[in-house]
Amino acid sequence: MAGKPKLHYFNARGRMESIRWLLAAAGVEFEEKFIASPEDLDKLRNDGRLMFQQVPMVEIDGMELAQTRAILNYIASKHNLYGKDLKERALIDMYIEGMADLNEMIIMFPMHPPAEKDAKLAFIKEKTTNRYFPAFEKVLKSHGQDYLVGNRLSRADIHLVELIYNVEELDPSLTANFPLLKALKTRISNLPTVKKFLQPGSQRKPPVTAEAIEAARKVFKF
Repeated sequence: MAGKPKLHYFNARGRMESIRWLLAAAGVEFEEKFIASPEDLDKLRNDGRLMFQQVPMVEIDGMELAQTRAILNYIASKHNLYGKDLKERALIDMYIEGMADLNEMIIMFPMHPPAEKDAKLAFIKEKTTNRYFPAFEKVLKSHGQDYLVGNRLSRADIHLVELIYNVEELDPSLTANFPLLKALKTRISNLPTVKKFLQPGSQRKPPVTAEAIEAARKVFKF
């Protein structure tokens, strides 16, 4: 029997958080090996364990997978969260690429200098309410089903609900005009595996702090 997946990253959300969400939603227990110093990262690199010299990296099923999208694709495929055919997979891919565009803005937001924060936040809010959330609300309205694709749970639903939580941390009012997205958030959040992940003490990481950013800068030298 294969062991639990092992996640190599620093102790924060970053580009690993969507992987944590997807594994948790699939009911997969996982371990984490936190990178706490430049030496930790150098050891992974020097041991030839990071294909492109960077993390996230996940040990799973005898592989050491790098690149966030590749890791997510594998997990989703393995746990039947990637649609039933090519057309459904194409829709899922299209939706999650849009989500990734917005999520990237949110991931990078804490990194901006204080003088730029207000303008960056206003930009995120505008894109959320005028571009991204209306698109997903329209999808749910168009077919009247409980899930984005194929009337069953897929990675698209999980990634979207993670994104909704991230957006609401910036401004809870941003979902006010999107009742179907709010209903989707409630529906997915009540799935037993997701509900467990959302509880205090889980492996879900808190919003990034200035201290966490500084610690990451020391490790990754950016």
